[in-house]
Amino acid sequence: MDKFLIKGPCKIKGKVKISGAKNSALVLLAATLLFQKPVTLNNLPRVRDINTMLNLLKSLGSKITLSRDRKTAKIQNKKKMKTFASYSLVKTMRASILVLGPLISKFHKSTTSYPGGCNIGSRPVNYHLSALKKLGMKYQIKKGYIHAKSNGRLTGKTIKFSKISVGATENTIIAACLAKGKTILKNCAIEPEIKDLTNFLNCGGAKIIWKGRTCLITGVNSLNETHYSVMADRIETGTFCVAATLTKGKLEIQNVNPKDIKTELNILKKAGAKIRLLENKILIKGPQVIKPIKNLKTKEWPGIATDLQSQLMVLMCKANGKSSITENIFENRFLHVGELQRLGAKIKIENNKASIQGNTNFIGAELMSSDLRASVALVLAAMVSRGKSTINRIYHLDRGYENIEKKLRKIGVKIKRLK
Repeated sequence: MDKFLIKGPCKIKGKVKISGAKNSALVLLAATLLFQKPVTLNNLPRVRDINTMLNLLKSLGSKITLSRDRKTAKIQNKKKMKTFASYSLVKTMRASILVLGPLISKFHKSTTSYPGGCNIGSRPVNYHLSALKKLGMKYQIKKGYIHAKSNGRLTGKTIKFSKISVGATENTIIAACLAKGKTILKNCAIEPEIKDLTNFLNCGGAKIIWKGRTCLITGVNSLNETHYSVMADRIETGTFCVAATLTKGKLEIQNVNPKDIKTELNILKKAGAKIRLLENKILIKGPQVIKPIKNLKTKEWPGIATDLQSQLMVLMCKANGKSSITENIFENRFLHVGELQRLGAKIKIENNKASIQGNTNFIGAELMSSDLRASVALVLAAMVSRGKSTINRIYHLDRGYENIEKKLRKIGVKIKRLK
C-alpha cells in the first residue's frame, strides 16, 4: 500500500495549476445518463473516484472515449441501458447514488447499491429517496440495494428539503429535467458545484432557473449534444491557499474562480495572508506570524466548507494563540485530530467543537490517513514538522487530488511516494 514520506519543514514558492473539481465532475458524469446524444466533458481531474464513475457508466452501457491525457471524455449512451449499479463498483464512492436520479428519470427503473465513500459520518440517502418518491418513484430496499421504478415519466412537484443536502439537491435536479411539467425545489443547497451542474444541463437544453435557494425546473422531452468544461476544484484551491499561509510561502494559484472560495480567503486574510485576486488566479503570500481565528464554523455554501475544515485546523495549530472550529456538517470529521496530536498538536474536542492551542512545534511522526480531506491535512502538517513524517493509506488522497505529490514537489516540498 502506497505511503508518503515528507521531510520538513518546507517553505513553498511557485505556481500551481488547479485541476477540475472532482465533486462537480462526478455529478456531471452521472447526469450524462439523461442524454441520448453525445456529451463531451473537458477538464476532468485524473483521480480514482473519476475512474470509478467512468467504470460505473461503462457497466451501464455507456461508450466512453478518453483523450490521451484522460482529461476529456466523450460519452455516448445506448437507447437501452442497463440499470444495475453493482456494489462492487460503488462501494468506495459516495457519489454513486447520483446515478439513481437519471436512471429512474430516463429509463424508469434502477437497482442501485447503497454507496460507500469516506467514513466521516452519517450521510443518509433518505433525502434523495423522499424527493424522488414525490416525483413518482417507487422503491424498496433489499439486501443493501435500492430497487426503484416509476410508471413512465416522473411528474413535476413542489418539494421542500427538510435539511439542506448537496447530494439530494443534485439528484432531484437531474431527475426533474425529464419529468412532466414543472418542479419547484425549495431549501436547496447552492454550492458552486450545483450551479456547475445546472449550467451543464442548461447547455444541453434543460430549463432550470434559480431564485436564491429555490430551483425551478421545467421538464423537457430530451437533451441535446453538449460540450462542457468542468469547473476548477475549489477545495484543492483552498488547500493550496492554506499551504502558502501555513508555510510563509508565496504561490500563484492558476485556473481558479476566486469567488468560489471567497469566505475561506477572508479567513486567511484575517490570519495574516496577503492575497491578490485576478480573473482566474490567486496570488497569496503567507505571514511571518499567523493570527488565531476564534469561532470558525463550517456551514453550507457560502459558509466555510467542511472539506477545508481539517486544513484550517492545521493552520490554527501554528497560529499565535488560541482558536476554535465548530463542525456543523458531519459528526465524524475530527478523525484527523488524533494524528495531529501524534505530531504534537494541542487540541481538545468537545462534541462538535475543537479548541486549538496555537504555537505548536510539530515533530515528524508516522501517521495514518482516515479520509480524503484528513489525509491532505496530515500532508500540510508534515510540511511544517521538524524531521521526517510517513503518511500511510494515501489511497484516500488518490481519490480526490490529482498528482498532488508532483504539484507539491514542484513548489518546494520534499515528498516521496513509497510503494
